[in-house]
Amino acid sequence: MNRFSFASVVVAIAVGFAGTANAETIRVAVGTQDTTINCATGGLLIRELKLLEKHLPRDGKYKDVTYDIQWKNFTSGAPLTNEMVAGKLDFGAMADFPGSLNGVAFQKAGRRSLFISTLSGSTKGSGNGIVVPVGSPVQSIAELKGKTISVPFASTSHGMLLRAIKAQGWNPETDVNIITQAPEVAGPALQANKIEAHADFVPFAELFPWRGFARKIFDGSQANAPTFHGGLVDAEYAEKYPEIVVAYLRAALEADSLIAAEPEKYSELISQVTGIEPEVNYLFHGPLGLQTRGVTWKPEYRQAVQTSIETLKFLKRADSDLDINQFVTDKYIRTALTQARRDYDAELKNYAQLPLKAKDAATGADITDVTRVAQIWVKGEPLVRHYSSPENALQSLAAIEKEGKTARVVYAQDRESGIKLFAQQAWFVRASGGELNAFLSKGAAENWAKGKGGQVVDYAGARETLVASR
Repeated sequence: MNRFSFASVVVAIAVGFAGTANAETIRVAVGTQDTTINCATGGLLIRELKLLEKHLPRDGKYKDVTYDIQWKNFTSGAPLTNEMVAGKLDFGAMADFPGSLNGVAFQKAGRRSLFISTLSGSTKGSGNGIVVPVGSPVQSIAELKGKTISVPFASTSHGMLLRAIKAQGWNPETDVNIITQAPEVAGPALQANKIEAHADFVPFAELFPWRGFARKIFDGSQANAPTFHGGLVDAEYAEKYPEIVVAYLRAALEADSLIAAEPEKYSELISQVTGIEPEVNYLFHGPLGLQTRGVTWKPEYRQAVQTSIETLKFLKRADSDLDINQFVTDKYIRTALTQARRDYDAELKNYAQLPLKAKDAATGADITDVTRVAQIWVKGEPLVRHYSSPENALQSLAAIEKEGKTARVVYAQDRESGIKLFAQQAWFVRASGGELNAFLSKGAAENWAKGKGGQVVDYAGARETLVASR
């Protein structure tokens, strides 16, 4: 090799090393709330299925980029927000109230965050709820006057509770005793009968009853307080890396499509990560679930942000206005949906629950009316069985048990609100012809029976009447 070719090699190697040294490393740090299972499509599933790696840009200005993907899990939104404001996280997922606090905290720091999409929610308010100890005689919120109710302060369930108390015509400062209590503290307190009621967010108003030490007496839909969980990003980061924000949302869209197609499978995965039982996860994420999943900014969700800001000011947790027109943006999710060949404006108009496309497991007929759907998840079976009515389901359950099999869970749809219920904890009205209708509360069942006729029974009573009628 002559001296000129040797010099050329040296230069080439030097240039190569320089190129490697100058290649940009971009951090993508995401804060998740794994146990808040309605954040799953914005965190847990993306992480576990490595969907972010799949969608991050690799061309143009990102051609030689190295991504430093970081994940950190939190049990609530406040510490997640603290780390976002401190510059330790770029993205986060949380509910409307803590999300609004996120925006306020950034504003106090002289910066901005952006609410970039919804993930799961209810324009009616389902997801938040009030529970009482399982042995309590209380059947409705009307019986809680003068009682002690705990709630995670400044949470979306706190807002629901205040609205529910106002609807009763009560003064929240004198007619009830509201104390702050996180769900991990409230659970043992309910078991020990140390509190008379507890209000909480996803999934605890369902999880505590499922675990057998509480009864749900009030659903957020009764307060008509829209609620949701969504994704946020540091605004400066979004302005610098808009394509990465879109990639995060593309990953969330894929996670949503996967769980919609196989809710049992991914309910099991969520359980493996969080310890929250698959039966509870399916209650939310299965067809006709307790909440709907969707990524568009429906007017009700925008209003939920506005209401949360106003309520936080009332609670003295926020001392300044936050312009939701600057805080809430559909810019990035519109782009993500367009890339996924989906229509934002069409989805904005869709308020439907995740649809159920199934045949009645008892009759084989297509289920066309979902107002009285019931479902059974049999132990050892990968898929949930669907039925067009509670009576079909409960009659089948008797046959299932006769075969020596066990039901993991039985679900029913509330006849009035349409929300999914654990049938074992529901109330039923049995009409003279044998038709069963399910309700969350005894009071709602009694009102139905008074207006339309029928006998009010609990789950055991509903099963007994079917056996007696055969």
